[in-house]
Amino acid sequence: MRARILLAAAVCGIVLCGFAYAGQSAETNRFNVLFIISDDLRCELGSYGSKPVKTPNIDRLAAAGVRFDRAYCQFPLCNPSRASMLNGRYPLTTGVLGNRQDFRTRHPDFVTLPQLFKQHGYATLRAGKIFHGGIDDLPSWTEGGDPERLPGVSSLGAPDDGVLFVQNRAQSESAGEARRQNSDRWIVLEGDGESHGDYRTADRAIEFLKRHRDKPFFLGCGFVKPHSPPTAPRKFYDLYDLEDIPLPPDFAERPTVPEGFPRLAIRPRNADLFIGRDASPQEAREMIRAYIASVSWMDWNVGRVIAALDELGLREKTIIVFWGDHGYQLGEKGKWSKAGSLFEQGTRSPLIIVAPGVAGNGRSTERIVQAIDIYPTLAELCGLPLPDGIEGRSLVPLLNDPGAPWDRPAFTIWSEDGKTVHGAAVRVPRWRYAEFHDGSAMLFDEENDPHELRNLADDPKWADVRKELSATLRKHLATRAN
Repeated sequence: MRARILLAAAVCGIVLCGFAYAGQSAETNRFNVLFIISDDLRCELGSYGSKPVKTPNIDRLAAAGVRFDRAYCQFPLCNPSRASMLNGRYPLTTGVLGNRQDFRTRHPDFVTLPQLFKQHGYATLRAGKIFHGGIDDLPSWTEGGDPERLPGVSSLGAPDDGVLFVQNRAQSESAGEARRQNSDRWIVLEGDGESHGDYRTADRAIEFLKRHRDKPFFLGCGFVKPHSPPTAPRKFYDLYDLEDIPLPPDFAERPTVPEGFPRLAIRPRNADLFIGRDASPQEAREMIRAYIASVSWMDWNVGRVIAALDELGLREKTIIVFWGDHGYQLGEKGKWSKAGSLFEQGTRSPLIIVAPGVAGNGRSTERIVQAIDIYPTLAELCGLPLPDGIEGRSLVPLLNDPGAPWDRPAFTIWSEDGKTVHGAAVRVPRWRYAEFHDGSAMLFDEENDPHELRNLADDPKWADVRKELSATLRKHLATRAN
């Protein structure tokens, strides 16, 4: 599929600096990989400075490994983001710009991240959501692949535009039932949530660990939460008092394009929460509490899997990756979702890598990194050769020295129709810049305006910054418009 780029032609271009890394020796120890994914998770974790969120298990992972404070997805939607990360390629290369597209349709020869490990003798195991709901990739897995999850079929709990919310329905109610009820609240589970798919995902991951403890494995463990509808047992809601839930400084009761911002920066209709109506401050606090309760329950399930890994004595020979597939807005500018967001909250997500023996463990890095960098990182750590065409860069230099020189920007695109690029953004250490297909733009000084309250794109003082970032962004798009 040739993506039709509607951004104007570049006035000038600048050269991006690459980073060369050395592959590891074939004699390198064969580490296992435990790759944990959380759906719709922004950096709302204790280890990322979020208060009052309680995530002790993920926080311990961050303390043990390297925490990437500025990691960005390549598309703020589940399927395009995951297809990009799992192939180590940008969305314009995979051809996946929507939730109903399967990268195999255009690229049957692509070797996915788990498939690379499978080709080199690893057991590759899937528990939960790794590829998009409704689309699995059987060539990637030795166990856990689902032949009934076919391309073009959207799954319950992960539809194109999110799902609705339900409050205090029957505890066994599924996300699909919540949608059919056309409600807009949340789900409270009985007990520890044993009836829910995320609990069973942890169970399945633990069972895989027990069965494959004596041979190399790549285990993908994908939790759906905190994807809407926010869901957790009652005790996780009870961790938080509404009075302690802050609203963002740019909270609005409905999707709102602030003065001086492009019309296309905020979709007029929310994709997840408060569909078709406004959100009062009280309702907003209730929804944020439901979201972070869901995050805390996801963290609890992560803890179950990590505890099993430790009990089996596998920690010292296992690389652990924790990743959120994209960001999420919780009422910032009245937006409750990720779809269409080219703001910091919509594109930034957690990334933690715990690799045995690397010098940077226990530290964090503010270097700009991308989700597509995960693929070559794990390949290098495990001594596996990279397939041709991988567009990410290994993060091993940053794992060894979180302060190492690194000047690669992060790129994110958005499409409303799955065919056309309607907006694109570039993130560099100080600035976030986005352009839309009508020629409008956003420029934020992230050092001095982290909440993105003032758009500087039309400020003459920053005209040279805009020109340079525009050229960087357009060059990136032009080289992938094929």
